[in-house]
Amino acid sequence: MFPKVPDQHKNGKPLVPNGLGVLYVLFTTVYLFLLYFLGEGPSVSAGISAPLTLAVCILFGGFMGLLDDWMDLKWRYKAFMPLIAALPLIYFAIGMNARTSITLPFIGFVDFGVWYFYLIIPLIVMIVTNTVNMLGGFNGLESLCPAIALLGLMSISSLTSSSYLLMIGPIIFWLILTALNLQGKIFVGNSGSFAIGMTIASFAIIADVKLSLLISIIPYIFNSSLILLTVFFTHKKALIVFKNDKLESDHKRSLVTAITYHRPLTERQIVTIVSIIVAAFTLLAIIYSFISFLI
Repeated sequence: MFPKVPDQHKNGKPLVPNGLGVLYVLFTTVYLFLLYFLGEGPSVSAGISAPLTLAVCILFGGFMGLLDDWMDLKWRYKAFMPLIAALPLIYFAIGMNARTSITLPFIGFVDFGVWYFYLIIPLIVMIVTNTVNMLGGFNGLESLCPAIALLGLMSISSLTSSSYLLMIGPIIFWLILTALNLQGKIFVGNSGSFAIGMTIASFAIIADVKLSLLISIIPYIFNSSLILLTVFFTHKKALIVFKNDKLESDHKRSLVTAITYHRPLTERQIVTIVSIIVAAFTLLAIIYSFISFLI
């Protein structure tokens, strides 16, 4: 049913079903539509619905991933395509009279006013979706790390609202895909990585946990910045060598190559290290949010 692609980091390069992230998109869309029809979930009023807004964004994220799988989109297109998905979020934020300010560590309270709707929201969607998609390539890496970040955002949102209800069904289904991905039985593909990236960005905006999002995705931002700066200044891409069941690199052009720089590691070890890094920043976001809530 699903096309099979070789697992590049396994001996013999066995063929593995790819693109099962589509199932996440379908399941999540049905789940969110059910919440809407049952009148459950936050912010259902005056024709503005959090479940429907989130469903539309995730559908577009999955569609964008499918286009990338079929057409191998150039990065200049992938970088800006998520901006289309920002439109329903802008409509939602304006209609719900969303908070336009962000309290930044060491800087303080910053109110972006109308620029929050037309600049900050599109930037959040564009940056998060693309950075999540850029950190992958290993069994479990593109599924486990986003799950950690999303679980953290859900726990933070539960402090102030019921927005976390939007993600209960989707995160359970995504964790099932993650378990299969970790075992090397499936790949979620670009449809999955773009959809989960869009999920994280959209949920953070709807649940108003923007600062927590920023802290949680610092490893993603670091990885993407390192890749893009290296390509811009040296015109070289991050490469990793697979030999004797281990992977190693002779440069530091991404988060993964920095971890494996002259340090042979197995695929599972790499995924574990990166996941711990993401979990550490997500925990930092949770602690900061909890302290802020108490204050």
